[in-house]
Amino acid sequence: MELRQMYDFSILVNEAERMVLDELDRQLDDAESQGICTCEDCVLDMAALALNSIKPLYRVSLLGTLYAQAADGTEYADHVRKAVETAVDKVRKNPSHD
Repeated sequence: MELRQMYDFSILVNEAERMVLDELDRQLDDAESQGICTCEDCVLDMAALALNSIKPLYRVSLLGTLYAQAADGTEYADHVRKAVETAVDKVRKNPSHD
């Protein structure tokens, strides 16, 4: 039995990813003046570090989408903001390139 052929897993979404990418976009708005590299490798490293440090927030339905979007102004959103700040700072100090 191949689950991926039997079920539509495209509706299984981690809303934390959306929130991290939105926050990363906000924090990197003025990246150049702060000396933060925004090459693909560094930005992906930032996103991965932030996502690995917060709880996932999966959803599979419209109700789940509404619930996840309601998390935007909560303590969870604060965790996301702090995780992204930490990730940006780590990658700024230790980029994956010279």
